[in-house]
Amino acid sequence: MPQTITLRLSPADAAQEHIIHLHAANKLQVSINKITATQVIRRSIDARGSQIMMQMQVNVFVEEPFADAFAFEPKLQNVTNKKPVLIAGAGPAGLYAALTLIEQGFCPIIIERGKDVRNRRRDLAAMNKQGIVNPESNYCFGEGGAGTYSDGKLYTRATKRGNVLRSLQWFKHFGADERILFEAHPHIGTNKLPGIIVAMREAIVACGGQVLFDTKLTDLIIEGDTLKGAIVNGNEKIYADALILATGHSARDIFLLLHEKGIEIESKPFALGVRIEHPQALINQAQYKCDPSVFGDMVGPASYSLVSQEMGRGVFSFCMCPGGIIAPASTTEGELVVNGWSPSKRDNPYANSGMVVAVDEKDFAKYGFTGPLAAMHFQQMVEQKAWQAGGGKLKAPAQRMTDFVNRKRSASLPECSYLPGVTSTLLQEVLPVEVYQSLSKGFITFGKKMKGYFTDEAIVTATESRTSSPVRIPRDNETLQHTQIKGLYPCAEGAGYAGGIISAAMDGERVALQIATL
Repeated sequence: MPQTITLRLSPADAAQEHIIHLHAANKLQVSINKITATQVIRRSIDARGSQIMMQMQVNVFVEEPFADAFAFEPKLQNVTNKKPVLIAGAGPAGLYAALTLIEQGFCPIIIERGKDVRNRRRDLAAMNKQGIVNPESNYCFGEGGAGTYSDGKLYTRATKRGNVLRSLQWFKHFGADERILFEAHPHIGTNKLPGIIVAMREAIVACGGQVLFDTKLTDLIIEGDTLKGAIVNGNEKIYADALILATGHSARDIFLLLHEKGIEIESKPFALGVRIEHPQALINQAQYKCDPSVFGDMVGPASYSLVSQEMGRGVFSFCMCPGGIIAPASTTEGELVVNGWSPSKRDNPYANSGMVVAVDEKDFAKYGFTGPLAAMHFQQMVEQKAWQAGGGKLKAPAQRMTDFVNRKRSASLPECSYLPGVTSTLLQEVLPVEVYQSLSKGFITFGKKMKGYFTDEAIVTATESRTSSPVRIPRDNETLQHTQIKGLYPCAEGAGYAGGIISAAMDGERVALQIATL
């Protein structure tokens, strides 16, 4: 068995295997000639001191053969004539559920309202260049789900919900860089994730599974309290004893369908706010005190994570994208949503992050929204205001950060990565007053915590509102089936049980394993 040690090295030393061997030998007090191999199993950047260092956990093999801590051999098999399981949604939950079902000897049939990765790109180009929204194919809907074109961050705090390493190993198996297995904050990048998603789909199809694009779930076939199948595209019936509902946090038509059929759903608190963009050089200076390019690719552009309590509400950064781009994430005309992503090299000149405030039933009721769809309607209200304030065509209402706090319309706006364009406006007229006031105080607090953060060089755009699902679809803790309908398995972000690529993937796997036990 290898010995696991902790090393703290400069980026230059951490990049060289023989230097790692030397430090390992010194720490274990053995001759360097006795070290057979080393393997980094965890690595993070420590920029708290005057010098950037790499904190590393390393497996050291002393006079013994190397054994890969990340070895992974999936048990994919031909399931052409096996029992079918329907999966609504080809996001991470749906894809991982399909792969797990194949390993368990079931035939997955994925129905996806959107398009495949290649054809989806055309609709994204139309959003960015012409301000046109295709409600079935956009940044939220299509092959790979919302994660495909929104950064590919693989960090999760949901470590008790499943096997995080296994989820990362699947990504590595289908083409991701091996560094995602040991980096503290793994990231694939929006430019590379689509190819990995395609490889997953091709493996599912090669095993006999099906992936049906442009296929929208429009109704459920239910007899008594038991699901018997699904209706897609209005009239086509697909029969199966189990349906994994992995439709994502923006599938409002699914929430409406369940509500209209009398199937229980619940309004859920979420977080709402804005997306802020700074020059990346400013963030680098604040966090690293230097330009990270001097370290090669060992140290990427700086990121940040900020949180405070303002007026009794949590204010926090969300989906921070160093070297990234702000993108339009709307799913229908007349509503404006912004999100962010980064390419694998994170080499764009801007750093953007969501900055959001927790909202709950008291806020929804104040604006006249009650019942199981209250949070969804509240969310829609703010997105519609943002669309109107921006002037249409996905133009985002915006202010300089200092003007936002001072309630002042910006006379000019800084350069911004948001391609549809920005419109100077007063964001206090877009956001609910409690959200606006909490953000204003939060910006000042964060400026005190992080030098240079509160600046007129930063642009604030609205609205960042799809942080999580506004609805929870209840399920039994043991069977994972809906509390009313046997065979219906609410899953991942859209059902309120996940919050990101990896947690969604793990939930998809968990539900698939539960189905396999029946």
